[in-house]
Formats: sequence, C-alpha cells, structure tokens
Amino acid sequence: MKDTIITIKAEHIIENVINKSRFIAHIKPVESEEDAKAFINQVSTKHREAAHNCSAYTIGDQMNIQKANDNGEPSGTAGVPMLDILKKLEIHNACVVVTRYFGGIKLGGGGLIRAYSGAVRDVIYDIGRVELKPAIPTTVTINYDLTGKFEYELESTSYLLRDQSYTDKVSYQIDVVASDYDEFIAFLNRTTSGNYDLVEGEVMRLPFDIPTD
Repeated sequence: MKDTIITIKAEHIIENVINKSRFIAHIKPVESEEDAKAFINQVSTKHREAAHNCSAYTIGDQMNIQKANDNGEPSGTAGVPMLDILKKLEIHNACVVVTRYFGGIKLGGGGLIRAYSGAVRDVIYDIGRVELKPAIPTTVTINYDLTGKFEYELESTSYLLRDQSYTDKVSYQIDVVASDYDEFIAFLNRTTSGNYDLVEGEVMRLPFDIPTD
C-alpha cells in the first residue's frame, strides 16, 4: 500500500455543450470494480435516452485495475481519452461517466477526443482533488481565554481543522499528518502553555486538499 494517493473530494457532475451536443460528466470515488460498475449502471439507467454513456475508472493504490468503454463512439475516441485524464491527474479509486446527448453535428475523431477528455478534466478540477495521507484525527479542548492565540497560530500551520464546538470550553477537531505529530504536540504546548485536553484517534488515511494552480 502506498502511503499517499490522490483522489477526488466527492461525487460531482458538470455539463459542457459543444456544437449542440451535451456532454455531462459524472464522477464518483469508488473502492472496488463492483462499485465502479454499479455507478456506470446507475448513470446509464438514468440517461438511457442519451446517445452514449462512456466510462473509465481506476482502482487500487497502484491503479492495478484500469478500464475504459467507448459505449458506441468510434474506437479510441471516448473511454481511453477519459482514462488518460484520470491517469494524468493521478486520480485513484474513481469512476467517471460522460453522457452524450447528440446535437446533430458530428465532431470527428479529434473533436470527440477533446470533448470527452475535456469533460473529465473539467469535472475533476471543478470538484477538486485531495491527497489521502496517513494522519491522526484529534480533538483538542481548551479554555476560551486561550482561543485567540491558538486559532491565530493554527491558521499558519498545515494541520487541518475539520470542525469546532462550544460548551463550557472550545473543542477543535484537527487532523494531523502522522509524520508531523511531534511538531503538533510542541505547537499545542507552545500556544496553550500546556493547558489543553487531547484525544487521539487511530492512524488512518485522511483527505487533505491539493491547492489548485
């Protein structure tokens, strides 16, 4: 198993219109080939009136399962270009289906390749990519009088604040990359003078945003 892999944030849909044809890109994180096939079937059933429901997916930390389907488009003009974008953007464990409603104007081989690959690229960039890293989920609880300094300095770190809650004290749910954990403890001691309660979870792969260019 690789320590880190890249995938997408969540299921997402976008639509492009090219020469009157509608290209609707649906993408979803999947954990298995069975999940991918179920998603393809779901989208294809929903859009059964469409001219084509082309698909591609990658499964596994090493992308050891890769599949592409042109679904009636000329060979090599849809599924493979879609898969190429998943691989180029290093998207693991994801399935994408591009539905085409034909608009009456033929695009030619090159036009189809650009349309299908562009739809996949656009839906990935629209939802955003995340890097799954070995990390420790924590809950840090401090008194209200410590929150100003703590929150100000937290903003300049790479520790990921997921949520916070307020009772008689303030609790922060923070994910910390495992290799940074010693520095995180030092950060807590420095910003609170050691006045905090800490609950640690088990190490697991957690999503961290990849900044867009």
